Amino acid sequence: MATTFLTAEWRNLIFANYAIDRHVLEPLVPYGTELDEFEGVCYGSLVGFYFQRVKMFGQIAVPFHREFEEFNLRFYVRRKTDTGWKRGVVFVKEIVPKVAITLVARTLYGEPYATHPMRHYWQTEGNEQRVGYEWKVGTDWNYIRVNADRVGHALIPDSEEAFITEHYWGYTGRGAGRTSEYEVVHPQWNIHTVSDYDVRCNVPRLYGPAFAPFFEQPPHSVFLADGSAVAIKSGAVVL
Repeated sequence: MATTFLTAEWRNLIFANYAIDRHVLEPLVPYGTELDEFEGVCYGSLVGFYFQRVKMFGQIAVPFHREFEEFNLRFYVRRKTDTGWKRGVVFVKEIVPKVAITLVARTLYGEPYATHPMRHYWQTEGNEQRVGYEWKVGTDWNYIRVNADRVGHALIPDSEEAFITEHYWGYTGRGAGRTSEYEVVHPQWNIHTVSDYDVRCNVPRLYGPAFAPFFEQPPHSVFLADGSAVAIKSGAVVL
């Protein structure tokens, strides 16, 4: 039986989506999964968002760790099961501002977390909202920022936004021939159209030089999702 090991709210998620050569991603694909594509493209997404109301096992609130920013680079995979495909994500690196979160995630779950100073802003003016997340790399502040409409719209089936946001499983390689699986439960998110964006990310330093060429071009798409309450549940161990 699946165990809920974390509940929270994810709010104001910025997605900047880039086409990445599958040969760069394949060495990072966990055992038992394969790269997932949308219209023949393997996407990597830079994602900034905000954690709120974090509780462990659905009821334990850890002091000073209930709200914080996260920024990550993720890509998309799928796993064939007896009941069909499970579509999931793999994280190249997840950045948070809390050392304790990094230690727990890396030690207990094998997740590629790192700790950096972070900050964010949310602003509204008329029919527009401005959302930004910043993280420090060395002495420089990196950032992902958008101006977007406030009203938003429901997720369009079979759209690129649906492909990006509707991967409800996470996969983490735990060595040769072993992969951890977990489920991320949340409703469909509303999408806010982005009118302007700005991304500054030290890709070579954070993810390695092999990734750099794919982020030198503008992203294929950028959008803002409103977010929701989420529950993260244990899944299978793929052997």
